[in-house]
Amino acid sequence: MDAAEFRRRGREMVDYVADYLENIEQRPVYPDVEPGYLRSLIPTEAPLEPDNYDDIIKDVERIIMPGVTHWQSPYFFAYFPAASSYPAMLADMLCGAIGCIGFSWAASPACTELETVMLDWLGKMLKLPEHFIAGTHGHGGGVIQSTASEATLMSLLAARCKAVRRVQETNPERLEAEVLSKLVAYSSEQFCATLGTTSSCAFDHITELGPICNEENMWMHIDAAYAGSAFICPEFRPLLNGIEFADSFNFNPHKWLLINFDCSTMWVKKRQDIIGAFKVEPLYLKHENQESGRHWQIPLGRRFRSLKMWFVFRLYGIEGLQAHIRKQVVLAKEFESLVRADKRFEICAEVVMGLVCFRLKGSNELNQLLLKRITESRTIHLVPCQLSGLFVLRFAVCSRVTDSGHVQHAWRQITQLSCEE
Repeated sequence: MDAAEFRRRGREMVDYVADYLENIEQRPVYPDVEPGYLRSLIPTEAPLEPDNYDDIIKDVERIIMPGVTHWQSPYFFAYFPAASSYPAMLADMLCGAIGCIGFSWAASPACTELETVMLDWLGKMLKLPEHFIAGTHGHGGGVIQSTASEATLMSLLAARCKAVRRVQETNPERLEAEVLSKLVAYSSEQFCATLGTTSSCAFDHITELGPICNEENMWMHIDAAYAGSAFICPEFRPLLNGIEFADSFNFNPHKWLLINFDCSTMWVKKRQDIIGAFKVEPLYLKHENQESGRHWQIPLGRRFRSLKMWFVFRLYGIEGLQAHIRKQVVLAKEFESLVRADKRFEICAEVVMGLVCFRLKGSNELNQLLLKRITESRTIHLVPCQLSGLFVLRFAVCSRVTDSGHVQHAWRQITQLSCEE
């Protein structure tokens, strides 16, 4: 494929993507396939000679789309949002074209510097304490990780390294292995201090946990993977009170802030704590400007992911992003009111943001049957959770294009399926 064909095929792909997204609600949100369906539809080996591009595109519809769960469908109410927007897609195209591997400042200065500045922008949107902002007199800063799980692992490893060094500073005769065997990590069922749990979007009281951690010289990590995006809205910002006690904090703009996966943002109070735990210095990577994301993550290389943040923040603005979040919260409240109006159902957790946990009054088996019918209908998609031993259905407003009509349609489907014998 030369540049001329790339231009032509690129325009076709943009049209295909735009058509896909504009008409996505016409597709069944959940696929009607069985495990292993794809293997029988494609050759057992890669082609020796080049295939025709038109045939590949035809196979996208014939082979790929029948097995896709359409996360961007307005009838997708499972898990949490997988953020998507046209500005982020365009930025991803440019990221792929530049193709840099940002393992050091010298490897691509713009990749390193834009990421630092975008994390400062976002940190200021959240009104994080100044010590988390790199462009201040503080000692912290932010970095993009792949997922919240990776950010949590990074914080755990950095905390372990810091604890070992602290002990060895006062007891240099103690071996690292001996110190490691004495370390203890304190966690709940969610592992760490959490703002917006996956099951029910519950919030820990970090204003109570934080002082205890600080007094006991314990590293405190806070995970707000889904809910963190909402803290750019003043009405939700109080839920982040106590962040000043944290050593590290992360959330996923790729869930609710219109930035495509992957983009999990993480801040640390003292960047030297995380750099000290992961710094590697082979000669071929050495450079006088070393304080880059390479020492803030597990992988050596990193994509130019901050381009997505830059495009989205500039083309939506803070007010546009706030409007998106507020709209989805209103839709969740609308669904909650529909559930409460039907005496057969009950709400199982406080509805704070865009997630509603509900169930039919009755046995777990009854609710399992309802979810099975919903899944088999392939018209809407939900997933369950367990709260205090109860099988509960989760209704998360996910798609950027979901509106009141889609919520009303989903409720009609649920009530209809709940009546079937």
